[in-house]
Amino acid sequence: MSTSPSSIGVAVIGAGMAGRAHVAGYRAAGSLYGGGLPEVRLVAVADAHAPFAESAARRWGYAKAVTSWQEVAEDPQVDAVSVVVANSLHREVVEGLLAAGKHVLCEKPLAPSIADAEAMVAAGERAAAEHGSVSGVGFTFRRSPAVAAVQRLVADGSIGALRHVDGRYWCDYAVDPDAPMSWRYRGGAGSGALADIGSHLVDLAEFLGGPVTSVRGTTFTTVTTTRPKPVGVVVGHAKSAVSDEREPVENEDLVSFTATLASGAIATLTASRISHGHANGLGFSVFCDRGAAVFDLERPAELLVSDDSAPAGLGGYRQVLVGPDHPYVAGGLAMDFPSVGHGQNDFFTFQCRAFLEQIAGTGGTPPLLPLSHGLHNLRVLDAVTRAASLPGVDVDVDA
Repeated sequence: MSTSPSSIGVAVIGAGMAGRAHVAGYRAAGSLYGGGLPEVRLVAVADAHAPFAESAARRWGYAKAVTSWQEVAEDPQVDAVSVVVANSLHREVVEGLLAAGKHVLCEKPLAPSIADAEAMVAAGERAAAEHGSVSGVGFTFRRSPAVAAVQRLVADGSIGALRHVDGRYWCDYAVDPDAPMSWRYRGGAGSGALADIGSHLVDLAEFLGGPVTSVRGTTFTTVTTTRPKPVGVVVGHAKSAVSDEREPVENEDLVSFTATLASGAIATLTASRISHGHANGLGFSVFCDRGAAVFDLERPAELLVSDDSAPAGLGGYRQVLVGPDHPYVAGGLAMDFPSVGHGQNDFFTFQCRAFLEQIAGTGGTPPLLPLSHGLHNLRVLDAVTRAASLPGVDVDVDA
């Protein structure tokens, strides 16, 4: 590899919706927290659809656009790579990059199956031993200053012992029954709303209350059973021209379930891609024995807190505006002042920064979650899926 104390060459494979967030994130990551990183060289953007790669490379100043992951793996100028492609492609790409000695950040969910994820974890361990490679899985919502602030409240006992997490991820990208078919609608039970957005909910519940140990009461619902084939290439959740031919939808539009956390708390979680009016409606409430807190991504730069500190008659939730006293903000935003605002794009930049810090060995930002965490996340999703056919039964994650 070409890694040296003076530079890290980066590439992104996948130039769709989330891929562009990684592409932009690396461009900004070196400017955070007063610098301190080696030079970040923007080497390549790869996408099988050349116009996507070319557009992203041009917009964010990468040296070149290519059309295959193999070109990235073979490029000696590339040291670190984000993998942001369809879930079914993750294993081949990640294993190939690790074998080539690259550092790898793979988007969630880690793989389409537990067996694939186990192989990827083993590949990561080999690459770490043979090349010193850093690898990890991306769960960006842990990088939210407000989410991290709530986690801190729970972890340090400020609002007492956690009892209940109520979480939801409501989206509307599948409300239109004539929206085009894509990879998101293929793969069988558990690969739809659960894998796509429910994986984030599971991770956040664990961030707040420890690992999920068992689940029960899963309900899967598929409202739209067929979708039209697109004419051309579809980016993310975007609309496109469609044909008259329709294909069957293979997975769920909505999932709900209950989980038991290692802390003893209960999590009630719902993920939906058919929630009208909610483009990106992630949110949760945590209830502890001496207080509570609320986060809503539609108001990302604030949280609500309730505790026992208010005088009698003046209790209830109070608004807390995120600022430099909270994680990631001081030095992480150009204007790091309370209430100036930030959003989900910033979370990707914070994540890119963490990845680069791990590679450089400079520390500072919480490191990436390891590939083994991505495997654990898939095991939880598998338990959720199995619980759908076992009503009233607690399904152990490690069973």
